[in-house]
Amino acid sequence: QVQFVESGGGLVQPGGSLNLSCAASGSEFSIYTMGWFRQAPGKRRELAAVITSRGTPNYADSTRGRFTISRDNAENMLYLQMHSLKTEDTAVYYCNAQRGGVGLFPWGRGTQVTVSS
Repeated sequence: QVQFVESGGGLVQPGGSLNLSCAASGSEFSIYTMGWFRQAPGKRRELAAVITSRGTPNYADSTRGRFTISRDNAENMLYLQMHSLKTEDTAVYYCNAQRGGVGLFPWGRGTQVTVSS
């Protein structure tokens, strides 16, 4: 079992940047492909970015070129650098181990990202 605590969200203007962090408990963090998910109001939760246990990233079309996912297995940490933010990036952001785009463990509280002028 792994638990997650997300942080780093906030209010930012369009074109701005934010850096999110995810602290994971449990000794198995390093073996999982991890993902940053997001859920906008009235929409389903979607996968924004993933990173394999060895550090290979992949991105949704909507975030590629603007977001960078990274991890520190020694510290059980997952990160998401977000640049050139758009209003449509507004959502609650969650981290989780994932397989096939599905989260494997109970969801944390997430961190709110609001992009607005």
